[in-house]
Amino acid sequence: MKTFKKIIIIALCVILGLINIALDVRIVGKVINSRTPKGGINKSLYVDINGTKQWINIYGKDKNNPVLLYLHGGPGSATSYVDYEFTRKWSDVYTVVTWDQRAAGKSWLKNTKDTTPINLDTMMEDGLEMTEFLRNSLGKDKISIIGHSWGSIFGAKLVLAHPEYYDCYIGTGMTVDLIENEIRFWEAAKEWAKGNEEDEQLIEKCASGEIPNMSVEYIKVRTEMMNKYGYGMDSEKSDYSMMAALFFNPYYNLWDEIKCLKFATTQGVAETYYDWDATDEFKGLSILDETEYKVPYYNINGDKDYQANFELAQDYFDSIKAPRKKMFLMKDMAHGLMEVRSGEFSDIVHEIAATESGK
Repeated sequence: MKTFKKIIIIALCVILGLINIALDVRIVGKVINSRTPKGGINKSLYVDINGTKQWINIYGKDKNNPVLLYLHGGPGSATSYVDYEFTRKWSDVYTVVTWDQRAAGKSWLKNTKDTTPINLDTMMEDGLEMTEFLRNSLGKDKISIIGHSWGSIFGAKLVLAHPEYYDCYIGTGMTVDLIENEIRFWEAAKEWAKGNEEDEQLIEKCASGEIPNMSVEYIKVRTEMMNKYGYGMDSEKSDYSMMAALFFNPYYNLWDEIKCLKFATTQGVAETYYDWDATDEFKGLSILDETEYKVPYYNINGDKDYQANFELAQDYFDSIKAPRKKMFLMKDMAHGLMEVRSGEFSDIVHEIAATESGK
């Protein structure tokens, strides 16, 4: 019995020792990731935007570089728990601003009880106020935008409505029209599932009636279908360790990470976003008929992206007029292109920056 107790005590001491080592390693990693580049900027803060505190990080290696505002997807799906790993790869050519939009990520952590209804007008006001803050605080007449998924249509609407504030638009995982996007998804899914009676019946059920209904159940079925046939984000492996990125994240403490991960696994996004998803306004989001851009227009899409249909994005790209435009199509790539092949994606961002700086 005494021997058993000794073994338990030794085991507990070993476990505690390993935990302490891990926490020490985490502290060192966070310190390294928190450093400000010489001559550059690394600043995190909450900004008063349209009645709420919204979190941003500003990171760049040269303050003279143009400013690039990154708009995450969802809506409501902040990526601040890992996105410094891929956005910092752009920081030698851009001062990159990562923004957790209202009720998302660290902005949600600051306003967990905020139940303000979300709609397009509110998001547009947020975007314009954030743009104005960045222009003033960073001393720039205009800024560039890069938007992923929901962030791509959000960014496009900002640029289309107020071209005087922006000098370049980059859309990735490009969302053009929510209803047409879902119609094209289920057309593709029918081809994938041919011969699988169970899936054919499921597709018939989901693709009939009102599209999209965008309920939690609907999104779950769509995600499972994409993963099953090899087109989902969950089937793609990143070119960096997301666990390491989370562990050494310079912006989150352990309690914040636990709260955000718990929130992500139970709700996914804030309830106010689900409320908006159910509205006719959200289902009708579209830029199909908005094709006149006064700023350079770029798209970076994956040729296996059916979450934001890459063929629809190509059709829209072909229809637009802009001072300059270019489509980049990443081969064998679905919706998670920034996270999955961050190096290749960064090379494209650098090419765009070079084009714009040498215009």
